[in-house]
Amino acid sequence: MNIYDVSEKAGVSIATVSRVINGNSNVSEKTKLRVLSVMEELGYTPNVFARGLGLNTMKTIGIMCTDSSDIYLANAVYFLERELRFNAYDAILCCTGTSLENKMKYLNLLLSKRVDGIILVGSKFLSSSPDTSDNDYILRAATKLPIMLLNGQLSGNNIFSTQCDDESAVYSVTDKLIKNGQKNIVYLYTSTSYSGQNKLSGYKKALIDNHLIVNPVYSHMCTKSIARAKEYLNELYTNNIPFEAVVTSDDSLAVGAIKFAYEHSLNIPKDLSIVGYNNSVLANCTEPELTSIDSNVESLCVTAVKSLMKVFNGGEVPQRTVISADLIKRNTTNF
Repeated sequence: MNIYDVSEKAGVSIATVSRVINGNSNVSEKTKLRVLSVMEELGYTPNVFARGLGLNTMKTIGIMCTDSSDIYLANAVYFLERELRFNAYDAILCCTGTSLENKMKYLNLLLSKRVDGIILVGSKFLSSSPDTSDNDYILRAATKLPIMLLNGQLSGNNIFSTQCDDESAVYSVTDKLIKNGQKNIVYLYTSTSYSGQNKLSGYKKALIDNHLIVNPVYSHMCTKSIARAKEYLNELYTNNIPFEAVVTSDDSLAVGAIKFAYEHSLNIPKDLSIVGYNNSVLANCTEPELTSIDSNVESLCVTAVKSLMKVFNGGEVPQRTVISADLIKRNTTNF
């Protein structure tokens, strides 16, 4: 038995059956009782597809992230799903990895499930090159449904972005360190994604505005690895390249800096100041506890879902919404 059988036997449209299933008040009591009676007679149990027919919505949002083991991305998925449930929406989560082929495959999968919108978590879904066609799969999908980018930026109709002001956050903390007397500042980062480029730009601008040379040896991209961060700092130390502070694009790299300082009996923050990013659980697990930039992932996700709900309701939503970050000062800095 399906919704079509119920419609035929009750003598009403499929849309009317769907309205009854969804509790829509725009159905007379007499019709509602007739439909419910037929459903009981036929033993019909509505599924999610049937519920979506009459309202032109499946009440389902697709969420895509590249790596669910990543602390930041896992937190973002949690907050997104929580907020979607609050708004009576279900979620389908796809963990894509980083290959373009898999990203395209999973995006098409979500489209085939007739989701109402898709949220791309993190800026690694976007190519860092502005002239590439690698973003076309997102632009094509946006012709069919709203796309929300979390910490990404792509111009196009029906594409919306909610992001943290990463550039200002890194600029501010680097500027504070410089004004506190730390002139040789190492910056460790994990990617050249949209977010990654903004963070690196903030670091460089702070140096330039304080009339310091942007020395490439002090900025280094490495994998999101505690060991790799420690290894690079050891390389600088072995080569007698001086540095008094380390700013990172992720707390895991900052943990590597703390382990480096411990290995060389450096006092934190007297000999070496260290700043992480994302204010993850790692920031409270180190000794001393880590000063970290809080990118306010919960606020970011709540804002993204609220914006998506406004889009569904025909409201005005800006193409780009920016959330400010907060510096959570602990014991690895003394400014």
